[in-house]
Amino acid sequence: MKDLDFLDPFLESATSVIQQVCNVDISRGEMSEREWLSPENHTWIQIGMTGQLQGSVYFGLQDQLALRIVSAMMGGFPVHEMDEMGRSAISELSNMISGNATTILSNKGVAVDITPPTVLLQDEMQGITGTALSAPLDLHDMGRMEIQMVVVG
Repeated sequence: MKDLDFLDPFLESATSVIQQVCNVDISRGEMSEREWLSPENHTWIQIGMTGQLQGSVYFGLQDQLALRIVSAMMGGFPVHEMDEMGRSAISELSNMISGNATTILSNKGVAVDITPPTVLLQDEMQGITGTALSAPLDLHDMGRMEIQMVVVG
């Protein structure tokens, strides 16, 4: 598999899971290999990977999109700030996406284990540099999500 092929299962899974949770159409942007990008005003969730694929996957949600997704996960209850319950919900979303993605990878013969999700603040993202596999997901009127993967080795 080429490096970009490793990102595709995460995009496929994110599209499926978020469509189910939020009942929204999603357009997928083009996958690319580029310098790490950490846009401002985003909520970031990191999932570590071990096994045949080592590194991390980062889900970057525009802050307002993260609140909208948390609201959808809580049955439409309005959410105005990312509190502990919101971080738990968005972590569970990334767990669902990553779990499905590892199943897809396993079906392609790539054994990957994932770590529990970590919600990262913007200032915690500043130390990440290098090349990432990246692709955006446009959730139309809800906002935009970035999925970036840093593969080690």
